[in-house]
Amino acid sequence: MRTVRRLLYREVLGATLFVALAFLGLFFFFDLVGELDDIGKSGWGIGRALLKCVLLLPGHVYELLPIAVLIGAIYALSRLAQSSEYTILRTGGLGPQRALGLLTSLGIGFVLVTFLVGDFVAPWSEREATLLQAQARGRVDVGRNGAWLRDSQKAAQGERRFTVHLGEMRPDGSVARIRIYEFGEEGQLLHRTSAPQARVASDGTWTLQDAVVSHWNPDNTPRLEQDQRHPTLVWRSGLTPAVLAAAVLPLDTMSTVALYRYMNHLSDHEQAAQRYEIQFWKRALYPFACLVMLALALPFAYLHGRSGGVSLKVFGGIMLGISFVLLNNVMGHLGLLRNWTPWVAASIPSAVYLMLSLAAFSWLVRYR
Repeated sequence: MRTVRRLLYREVLGATLFVALAFLGLFFFFDLVGELDDIGKSGWGIGRALLKCVLLLPGHVYELLPIAVLIGAIYALSRLAQSSEYTILRTGGLGPQRALGLLTSLGIGFVLVTFLVGDFVAPWSEREATLLQAQARGRVDVGRNGAWLRDSQKAAQGERRFTVHLGEMRPDGSVARIRIYEFGEEGQLLHRTSAPQARVASDGTWTLQDAVVSHWNPDNTPRLEQDQRHPTLVWRSGLTPAVLAAAVLPLDTMSTVALYRYMNHLSDHEQAAQRYEIQFWKRALYPFACLVMLALALPFAYLHGRSGGVSLKVFGGIMLGISFVLLNNVMGHLGLLRNWTPWVAASIPSAVYLMLSLAAFSWLVRYR
């Protein structure tokens, strides 16, 4: 059995590595073509463009690994079946359950690799790529209207709620064009603080420069009482640099833990968090798609040569992989539109393809 395991693992790993490298080369080319328009603008040269494309590769590895596993396993198993090697293994005692067990052990390894890349390497590299481009532009893109955040604090006068607007975030972690609105328990406006820039410490302490604080009289007809100017103003909040990064940077720069913390922050402050909840469950369940892909590839080992050549089966595997990615992306948007339970929306694609693989496996093994 050790020899059989070595044979299967060598064939599947070799084919998967080849497919993954081919896909990575293709996506690297696409990313480089997409950067050509920006070369020569704001100090963005070919060297930085190449570095950004390299930093995007771990994210592509995370996205493409299940598809590469599917295509590589289909190619390896189809080639073994076409050369009758798999038939010899079957007559030597390699039953369907044992073959499925061997591929499951290999799939667990792929799951671990996908998790490590997607939760540690890819978020870091995506963040570095975003900051690299931000350094050339001098700012992090937060959209035309900036970013809005919420915070709340307990005070002697009751709970205070804050709505914070960020006009710009810089690569060094500082923020610019800040407006902070403070509301009382009944929703009345109490203070408005504006500042051209601020530094945010790791504990959530904001140091605002040249701040202007407007005090409002919260009676039946709110009116502006006075403005106070402060060269330096310290404001303590729960908006740490991690929360700011989660609100401003793309979702691909967030790990599973960061997504979990940020969606809890949104829920605690009565903000819509379903988008981040769906992304969290997709990130948590996506590595297990490698197991589903291997189970989906196993029936191809039981197809004889007359059922089509290896190239036709590989083409079928590519179509299956594309359909899985398409369904995975569509379910995320559909779950958000239909307000589905996040873990249900995230698990439907893998569940559908797992049932499809088990049905195909049962039909080929039992009835053919």
